[in-house]
Amino acid sequence: MQPGLSRSIVEALTLGLFADKLVFMSLFNVLKRGLDILVAASALIVLWPFLVVTGLIIRLSSKGPAVFKQERAGKDGIPFVFYKFRTMRADVDPFGPSPKLGDDLRLTKIGKFLREYSLDELPQLLNILKGDMSVVGPRPLYLLQIPEWSERQKKRLSVRPGLTGLAQISGRGRITREEKLEFDVKYVETASLSGDLRIVLATIAQVFGRKDIYEKRYSQTEYTRGMKQ
Repeated sequence: MQPGLSRSIVEALTLGLFADKLVFMSLFNVLKRGLDILVAASALIVLWPFLVVTGLIIRLSSKGPAVFKQERAGKDGIPFVFYKFRTMRADVDPFGPSPKLGDDLRLTKIGKFLREYSLDELPQLLNILKGDMSVVGPRPLYLLQIPEWSERQKKRLSVRPGLTGLAQISGRGRITREEKLEFDVKYVETASLSGDLRIVLATIAQVFGRKDIYEKRYSQTEYTRGMKQ
């Protein structure tokens, strides 16, 4: 076989495999987005009375808004407004380190309960419905942390951030930020619908077990949080 013909065959096969991968990823993204909308809409319909009551309790039990809003890095590093129930006093620095223990004085009483069962994250169902987030993906981090990441770590920005992710079922508060970033990249490289289902089921078990809720290990850059609005 002539060298030129062999090279043409190899190039054709390579292009074919690349095209197949693009089709697979496009189909995966469409299915994932459809499931995100279905899950988020269904959960909001079922949980809206709980969300309303929780919001009222937060407003009546401490000064400040019921929902905490903050700018986070979304897909491709594009900023979006991130929602969660406020769990700390309104007068504390929202960009300070995460609580290490449940008796952190910055936490409100209702806030401690919400954090222990990860219920403070439920408003992010709205972020999922809006298309800012996905049910499963790397957790949304602060914009000013992006320059601290390596090119490999920045791969986590190639997908929508998630309500839960591989890092959250692989140690959560027991692992450092660098370890979490590596789990995020691993998720991006191996993402699948079956993998997402496994992460969701493991997350449910972890929530009920209240495992590794609070941050126990910090990296040197952990205190770089973001810019106040």
